[in-house]
Amino acid sequence: MVNIYQTDGGNLNLLDTFEPGCWVKITDATLAEMEPVARHYRIDNDDMKAALDEEEKSRIALEDDYTMVLVDIPAGEIHHDKKFYTTIPLGLILTDDAIITVCSEDTPILNKFVDTHVRYFSTKKRTRFVYQILLNAMTTYQTVLRSVDDRRLAIEARIGENEEKEDDLLELHDLESTLVYFETSLRAAGLVIDRLRRYKHIPQFPEDEELLEDVQIENRQAIEMATIYREIIDGTGELMSNVINNRLNNTMKYLTSITLVMAVPTVISGLYGMNVNPDGMPFAAMTNGFGLISLLTLIICIITLWIL
Repeated sequence: MVNIYQTDGGNLNLLDTFEPGCWVKITDATLAEMEPVARHYRIDNDDMKAALDEEEKSRIALEDDYTMVLVDIPAGEIHHDKKFYTTIPLGLILTDDAIITVCSEDTPILNKFVDTHVRYFSTKKRTRFVYQILLNAMTTYQTVLRSVDDRRLAIEARIGENEEKEDDLLELHDLESTLVYFETSLRAAGLVIDRLRRYKHIPQFPEDEELLEDVQIENRQAIEMATIYREIIDGTGELMSNVINNRLNNTMKYLTSITLVMAVPTVISGLYGMNVNPDGMPFAAMTNGFGLISLLTLIICIITLWIL
């Protein structure tokens, strides 16, 4: 799907044709849908398709007619019937009179500019628009990271309530995988942001320097959050393993105790079942011998159980 927007007097208008200072928003589009955009702005088809490839890494590409900035952004996915997060590429292509965004999903990072009024947002100020998108991406990372930590806390609470299940181990593993993807993508995005600061091909304006600094700060904070949360999840996983192992040891102790207790009547009955002269066996010749032997066996079992 291809949508064309342009800001006018603080309002975002939907256009039918390409206009100077417009924003071309491409979402999960086919090659046929992207071809008119690529032809009009003289963009290479491989660069247009790059943002649709999940294996693409964050980078900046400088061409004769445009500059492409590629960064990873968080996106939701269903795994084990639960919602988790991964990263997908977002392409930002800057031409002389337009900015083009390409993404494989309809992301809230871009929809925020469509649905709500972002302060100082203008499609005609391309450099500021790029910085605003990156800032929104970094704050979205932080929001998702907090939700990941909340789910970890819920799992940790169930450990103390003796309610941990196999699903908790799977969920903890998926959360850790999410943090690994996030940390890797955030570090790569940090390199791209640092290059933007030094990139002379993209127009730099003094009034946008503070916004770029905010992007850098939010990126570093998101990296630090991802690192800390991943280390905490490692500790939670070790805690869960230790608790499970401890409960397994206690179960084995109880089972061993029961086995030892049950061995007592087995040994005694085995001795009295031997084919020998009964005169040498205690209580064997008595009328109530069976009852006495059973009573003594029960007493020995109770003493053994109490000791264990």
